[in-house]
Amino acid sequence: MTARRRRLWPVLLPLVAFGALVAVLAVGLNRDPREVPSPLIGKPAPPLLLPRLDDPAARVSGEALKGKVWMLNVWASWCGACREEHPMFVAFARRQAVPIYGLDYKDTRYAGQDWLRRLGNPYVASAFDEDGRAGLDWGVYGVPETFIIDAHGVVRHKHIGPVTPEVLKDSIEPLLAQLQAEAAGGTP
Repeated sequence: MTARRRRLWPVLLPLVAFGALVAVLAVGLNRDPREVPSPLIGKPAPPLLLPRLDDPAARVSGEALKGKVWMLNVWASWCGACREEHPMFVAFARRQAVPIYGLDYKDTRYAGQDWLRRLGNPYVASAFDEDGRAGLDWGVYGVPETFIIDAHGVVRHKHIGPVTPEVLKDSIEPLLAQLQAEAAGGTP
């Protein structure tokens, strides 16, 4: 290596590193923060066996839900965004399109029960995850998060943040219809 090339390296190396940093930031800034890729998509749902919020002696079991398409909504009474989406889930549950299960995340039993009593309960049952360990297994970043699980127990979709009527209509309901048709033996 010539002396001239050796002198260029200290100048070029920071420029190359800066260019790489700009490229990484440009890619990151162009992504939707609600579209965090989940390693669970296409994989079996993590085990779910937790006490029910309304009855600590009873359990919510993901294994018992195999054979059904279902939705898991991770929520907490202290979560403002959960309050935003809650009326939409109450209305959606009345249609009985798919069973909705709740996962009350890092909450107190009393606060969670009171919240559902006051605002309505869209859930077939809510699991109680006081310490957040089950949430970690599901890859929960924060609440609310909503998962769609197919009849084989495979996670097919994850939505981060409050589910809006538009998200429900444009992405969740079409997926649910497709999964229910698949489960009934129809074409995918």
